[in-house]
Amino acid sequence: MPEVSSVVVPYTAYLRVYEPLAAFPEPERTHWARYARRAERPSYQDELRRSLAALLPVPPVAVPVHESGDAFVLEADGAICVCPWRTRLRGWQALEELGGELPPPVLDAVLPPLVRRQAARDYERWLVRNPDARPWIRTATWQVPLNWFVLVSDGERRYDGRTAEAPPMLRYRTPMVQARRRVARTLRTLKDTLGEGPLVDGLVDVGRWLEEFHPRSLVELDYGGLVHILPAGELEGDRSAADVAAGVEALRRGDGAAAGEAYGRLVERWRAVRSRRSAN
Repeated sequence: MPEVSSVVVPYTAYLRVYEPLAAFPEPERTHWARYARRAERPSYQDELRRSLAALLPVPPVAVPVHESGDAFVLEADGAICVCPWRTRLRGWQALEELGGELPPPVLDAVLPPLVRRQAARDYERWLVRNPDARPWIRTATWQVPLNWFVLVSDGERRYDGRTAEAPPMLRYRTPMVQARRRVARTLRTLKDTLGEGPLVDGLVDVGRWLEEFHPRSLVELDYGGLVHILPAGELEGDRSAADVAAGVEALRRGDGAAAGEAYGRLVERWRAVRSRRSAN
């Protein structure tokens, strides 16, 4: 059996916000400026492996004791932009949602009730001191939520196939102002044509989250570990952002048939992805 440090962890996709250094107060700004100059930095797989390793002790560590000092870093137009991991905060938030994801016996076996209760108390105390805290990263397992594709366009899609040196990669990256504009425009269309519902609620939630960040930030939709379970042909042919845009535009024109066709392509594609969950 391979060690945790060598395991490739599939199934998780990411929505990230990279903020310019100017958005961070001191002394955090100086920390990230120094961090960005490192020759080597950990990857999203490293973060997942650390989380898995924390579940191995008895009792397991549900949430890191200390907040992570790591981040994802990129340079855009000569400016350094940073996406802090905030693993501890995200761990608490994920723990709150876990009850709806796993059957109680499985949940109790992975994270005993006593461990979960202690983590919940720690989170409550932490929130009193940090009421405005929000994560820079959202995650989804065995899917990419359709409302994420609203934020990006097919022209921002970047796909690199597997090579001997690197795994495949599929991601979109867009300026924050574009992402917010697309959310607002799509919300108007959905409310005018479909009314209130889960699609609108999900997009409103994402839009409110984006409003928390610097306007010169970048938004990244990354298929992450999903690239390890999808065949190369499916990845290369995946144009989900284009299908979402086509469906929204069809609704705007009043073309229900075209909107239904675009939605059907999306549902079929992501149903096939989720079906792999029961096979693993």
